[in-house]
Amino acid sequence: MSIAVNEGSPRVTDWLWRKVQTETQEVIKREPELATVVWASILGHETLEDALAYRVAQRLDRGILSAELIRAAYTEAFRADPDIKAAMRADLVAVIERDPAVGRYLDAILYFKGFHAIEAHRLAHWLWKKGRRDFARHLQSVSSEVFQTDIHPAVRMGRGIFLDHATGFVVGETAEIADNVSILQGVTLGGTGKGLGDRHPKVRSGVLIGAGAKILGNIEVGERARVGAGAVVLSSVPPRTTVAGSPARVVGSAGADEPSQAMNQMFYDVGL
Repeated sequence: MSIAVNEGSPRVTDWLWRKVQTETQEVIKREPELATVVWASILGHETLEDALAYRVAQRLDRGILSAELIRAAYTEAFRADPDIKAAMRADLVAVIERDPAVGRYLDAILYFKGFHAIEAHRLAHWLWKKGRRDFARHLQSVSSEVFQTDIHPAVRMGRGIFLDHATGFVVGETAEIADNVSILQGVTLGGTGKGLGDRHPKVRSGVLIGAGAKILGNIEVGERARVGAGAVVLSSVPPRTTVAGSPARVVGSAGADEPSQAMNQMFYDVGL
């Protein structure tokens, strides 16, 4: 089955969307049984953002709130805040740049729950800011069930977030995650009690957080720092350092100029 792309369409001027369409055409040629699925998810849409909204909404449809209503909310959010679309694109590119197991943008769009969890949160956060908090909490609840993540809708996130594997990722209400952060499975950005106010971590740009790390309290993980797998972080982390252990301590430099890009969780570079 071959589905042609209109060369006069605005799609052609969008290199990322064009790349996704090409990858989809290749799937149809190789796996014709999937033609209906990939058409509905990708080629049946005018823009990359529409395709992303469709795929995430389909995964969040559990019969209580329909995929159509979720897609309508995405459309409203895109119109009101175009930065959401830019952030989604940056997240998609981050998956390809940082995950050696991914060969195509299409993989992230169709299959990767970490990517889907972040994009579901972007809508929930927009709804939260607009005062539509029940809708936002519903999305959080369903996303927790479907993607095995629990991200409070109030959490502020930058662009280029890479959530690898995703399972067990928990983020509290007042946490912040800046641009170009990479996070593996089992990470908690949590509080230390039941007090109100600003009580969760602030993760600055370029940080890499290893699998199973627990970062607790209103503390800061400085720019381009690296948090080792399984670390329990109870105090602020200086920029461009590596911390490891329980409780975590500084064990050396971050090991790379851009830890979140390098994705190196081994500590041979700091002499351990």
